[in-house]
Amino acid sequence: METPRGRADADGPFSFTLLALIRATRSVGVIGLGIMGSAMAANLSRAKYRVIGYDVLEARRRALRRAGGQTANDCGDVARQAGVVICSLPSSEAMRQVAGELAAAGRPKLVVIETSTLPIAVKEAARQTLAAGGATLLDCPLSGTGSQARVKDLVVLASGDRRAYRRIAPVLDAFARARFHVGDFGAGSKMKFVANLLVAIHNVAAAEALVLAMKAGLDPATVYEVISAGAGSSRMFQVRGPMMVKGDYSRALMKLGVWQKDMAVIGEFARAVGAPTPLFAATAPIYTAATEAGGDEDTAAVCRVLEKTAGVRRKWKVQSAK
Repeated sequence: METPRGRADADGPFSFTLLALIRATRSVGVIGLGIMGSAMAANLSRAKYRVIGYDVLEARRRALRRAGGQTANDCGDVARQAGVVICSLPSSEAMRQVAGELAAAGRPKLVVIETSTLPIAVKEAARQTLAAGGATLLDCPLSGTGSQARVKDLVVLASGDRRAYRRIAPVLDAFARARFHVGDFGAGSKMKFVANLLVAIHNVAAAEALVLAMKAGLDPATVYEVISAGAGSSRMFQVRGPMMVKGDYSRALMKLGVWQKDMAVIGEFARAVGAPTPLFAATAPIYTAATEAGGDEDTAAVCRVLEKTAGVRRKWKVQSAK
């Protein structure tokens, strides 16, 4: 039974302060509403977070509103409305600009979850910019594709201040299936570089295997079904194999143009630490050729490059091995 004091609190000024606090605690900002950012925003909304998003493209802001989120006027506006902000950005320049705007918002204790694949030096500069205003930047790249992001099948590779990491752990759990704190700031990016090096190689390996199968007269759909069940499969084979089977790369999970940026960052990092990456280097010209043919297509389009090199002419209908 509600007490008179309870009614007074519900109707008085204190209630507005309490409600504002609760509202802020359940508010998460998302800056960058592309393939990954929009997927994270959708999962956060499903987890009952109030999502405040911003993107330079109006079409993406409209899409967020249609999905039930709210949009901000700019990056600073996001920071003023949410105590935790997720960044999913396309370039180093975007990171520098966003960090400056968030710092200028004057939001002490703000925690920024930086999920992009960028040079560590760029993220470190952004960390210092935000720290000057009392905010904390965590380096938290993601392992997973756009399709995985939509179904909450991401792994967060977090690094930086442990106290801030523990604070935002529930937010990470709202859009990822697993999370790891892998060390000091920058260790998350290092882990992502290692992961993406394998992704680059496995993706081309999947295409090479399917092209060999097609050249030998095998039905690619049957090959995909059989190989997926055996020891030769990989996560990239499972995720991108269906695109390669259909020969349709228009619904990009990772656009070739963005992937080229990621590969440049990985290559630069490997050279800096003195690690040889011959297999990774061998994939570069194949990705370049695919990008020249269509930078907005998915990275699975490397299959088409290898098909052309092999002189493959598709003539198979989709079948089942069962």
